[in-house]
Amino acid sequence: MPRWEVGSEERLKKATMELFAEQGVEATSVVEIAKRAGVTTRTFFRYFPDKRDVLFADAESLLEALVGRILEADVSRPFPAVIEVLAGFDWSAMGWQSQRWRHAIIAANPELHERDLMKRDAIASAFTGALRQRGVEAGTAQLASRVGSQVFFTAYEKWLTAEDETSLASVIEATLECFDALVAIRSAYST
Repeated sequence: MPRWEVGSEERLKKATMELFAEQGVEATSVVEIAKRAGVTTRTFFRYFPDKRDVLFADAESLLEALVGRILEADVSRPFPAVIEVLAGFDWSAMGWQSQRWRHAIIAANPELHERDLMKRDAIASAFTGALRQRGVEAGTAQLASRVGSQVFFTAYEKWLTAEDETSLASVIEATLECFDALVAIRSAYST
């Protein structure tokens, strides 16, 4: 097997997703992943410290890209800015079916689900810091980041579990309408 064949990382990602979907995370070995990807086990470990890390391989670059967008966004209305940054990212470029598999694998494994939630929390925390850097008051920055990211990721999960390949934008719009209705109910009781 070639040591540094072009495309090894992508083949490893694809092989990992396929094997996890076919036989589960625990039943899949690094040796099997490497064999399916056509590389050595040593090559696998050049790219990933653990088989579970494949599912989160792009987390750092995603975080960096999203925070960069917050730093460039109009943050005069922080909550819509958070939603617009998250909704404006090209999630479909990562492949809808691939993301669906990833979501199903993570949802079926409590350890991976916890790790995914920690990654989402890291996004909200980084957004809070970026909004603060842009001059947004601390409490407002935190609330906008936490609530905005939660609303977005609720829509994102609905998109990934939809029966058909509906647009993420339409799911986000429906989720925001639901959120607006919830806020309206709360304001009716507070007056």
